[in-house]
Amino acid sequence: MTYFVLKFLHIIGAAVLLGTGAGIAFFMLVAHRTRNATTVAAVARIVVIADFVFTTTAVIAQPVTGIALAWYVGYSLWDRWILWSIVLYLITGAFWLPVVWMQMEMRKIATEAAAIGEPLPARYHRLFWTWFYFGFPAFAAVLAIVWLMITRPVG
Repeated sequence: MTYFVLKFLHIIGAAVLLGTGAGIAFFMLVAHRTRNATTVAAVARIVVIADFVFTTTAVIAQPVTGIALAWYVGYSLWDRWILWSIVLYLITGAFWLPVVWMQMEMRKIATEAAAIGEPLPARYHRLFWTWFYFGFPAFAAVLAIVWLMITRPVG
C-alpha cells in the first residue's frame, strides 16, 4: 500500500508540474497577445498565485516522493536514470526560479501601466520574451524526467 501511495503522489506531482506549467504559459501568452495592461495585470496576478500554490507544492513533493520511492523499491540514487532525473530537475529549477521573479515583475509593471492608463512598456516586453524562452528548456526537462520515470532505462 505504501508503494502505491508514494507512486500516486509522485505521478500527481508530475502531472501538476506539467499541467500548471502548460496552463500558466497558455494564459500568459493569451493575455500578452491582447497588449492590454489591465488584462495582463489580472492574468499575471492569478498566474503568480497558481505558481506559488500548485507549482511550489509539486516542486517540494517531487524529490520527497521520488527519494521515498527509490528507497522503498530499492533503487540506488546513483542509477543512471535517477541521476539524469536529478540533473534535469535542477535544470528545471534553474529556469523556473527566475521565471517566478519575472512573473512578479510583469505583474507589477502591468498593474502600474493599467493604473495610469499607459500601454505596456518596453521593459515588460523584454521580460515577457525572456520568460517565454525560459519556459522551453524547463518544460522540455520536465517532459524528459517523466519519460525517465516511465521507462527507467538501464545502462
